[in-house]
Amino acid sequence: METEVKIRILSVDDHPLLREGIAAVINEEPDMKVVAQAATGKEGIEQFRACKPDITLLDLRLPDMSGIDAIAAIQDQSPDARVIILTTFDGDIEIRRALEAGAHSYVLKSMPPGDLLKIIRQVYGGRKYVPAEIAGSLAEHMGTEQLTQRELEVLRQLAGGNRNRDIAEKLYIAEETVKVHVKHIMEKLGASDRTQAVAIAVKRGFIELK
Repeated sequence: METEVKIRILSVDDHPLLREGIAAVINEEPDMKVVAQAATGKEGIEQFRACKPDITLLDLRLPDMSGIDAIAAIQDQSPDARVIILTTFDGDIEIRRALEAGAHSYVLKSMPPGDLLKIIRQVYGGRKYVPAEIAGSLAEHMGTEQLTQRELEVLRQLAGGNRNRDIAEKLYIAEETVKVHVKHIMEKLGASDRTQAVAIAVKRGFIELK
């Protein structure tokens, strides 16, 4: 006999094959159903408005916006929305931002399908869930000094291959000031040179390479 009440799920991811795979796994379960899919953040927000799903599975990086911005837009419509971030990115900064934005769980696409189903049920039941490897990534950098907004701006310029003089011109600051920012960035990230600083910043989720 079919379960009367099903957990209604919206899947937002720009990879059609992944969305179809998720839908196939979920729709096999007697107590849940994918009611809508979306390939962009804008579509996801529209589908959420139209379907009012119980659970939204949301990729962190979408073609038109970040998953974190999408969470904010969804929660503007429904403050009680239950969102699970499903991504390949395990940087502690992105994890922290997503959880602070209101995500109920943050899981990696590499997890077994059965684990995802368990997490969907837990979040539907009102609980938040952070897997051990995600919690470990957060704990590893707990208490470390965060980068300031200006340091992030300088870091993005470094990632673009700009020299100190170029960065100073682009940000309308003195070249000596840029040098001070670069020194602080390297100290905070534990990097020995500019290239390593960019690599660490990308891995942890401070910046994205375009």
